[in-house]
Amino acid sequence: MDLELKDKVIIVTGGAKGIGEGIVQVLASEGAIPVIIGRNKEDNQKTLAEVEAAGGQAFEVVAELTEPAACEEAVQAVLQKYGRIDGLVNNAGVNDGVGLEKGSYDAFMASLHKNVVHYYLMAHHALPALKESKGAIVNIGSKTAETGQGGTSAYAASNGARNALTREWAVELLPYSIRVNAVIVAEAWTPLYESWISTFDNPEEKLKSITQKIPLEQRMTTTTEIANTVAFLLSPKSSHTTGQLIHVDGGYVHLDRAL
Repeated sequence: MDLELKDKVIIVTGGAKGIGEGIVQVLASEGAIPVIIGRNKEDNQKTLAEVEAAGGQAFEVVAELTEPAACEEAVQAVLQKYGRIDGLVNNAGVNDGVGLEKGSYDAFMASLHKNVVHYYLMAHHALPALKESKGAIVNIGSKTAETGQGGTSAYAASNGARNALTREWAVELLPYSIRVNAVIVAEAWTPLYESWISTFDNPEEKLKSITQKIPLEQRMTTTTEIANTVAFLLSPKSSHTTGQLIHVDGGYVHLDRAL
């Protein structure tokens, strides 16, 4: 299927690693021009080089998105380069373990800036360009908003907000034909996930205990599987889909994990 994404300029926050990198790679393979927004230039350049080596196009902007001014500067850098924005993927974030018992006001607020404030700011600053292109927004979310996890209040709250913003923006942006959807992730293998697993005394045993609870094929979701759905939601092929929270999780959230 041709997703009709050729030469579409699409911002991907956190696009240098993990799920973001998977999204960048799939978008580039579809002929789009993904723009990697990330805090580390070396990481950005590595993914950019991989895209170009495969025959694709991409661009990168270094930005620390927890700083509000950097969000606007990143959007302006894209507009200066291309003069347009056709899509926005809000993806950057980290499950940083700021819990209720082991947490604080400062840590909680810092986590919101890491995980949801820049979702709002990137969409806010990109909106004039998205109105011109009748573009699309995809927010990446986490199961934690629905299932809970324990010990991660700030991240769960951020993901609840991501879900709510997806529905709210879908309503507010109806007059501009801008579609807004979310892809909800459960267990996906990324560098951050690998780092977390390595903190356990027996990482292999812990990983096996997790994958055994994933209904479909008892395996982790790949970043490419997530990215494929994101690419579809950004494309004209999903032209009447908006306000949806789509779970790409092997049935983890909604199926009986005792299956």
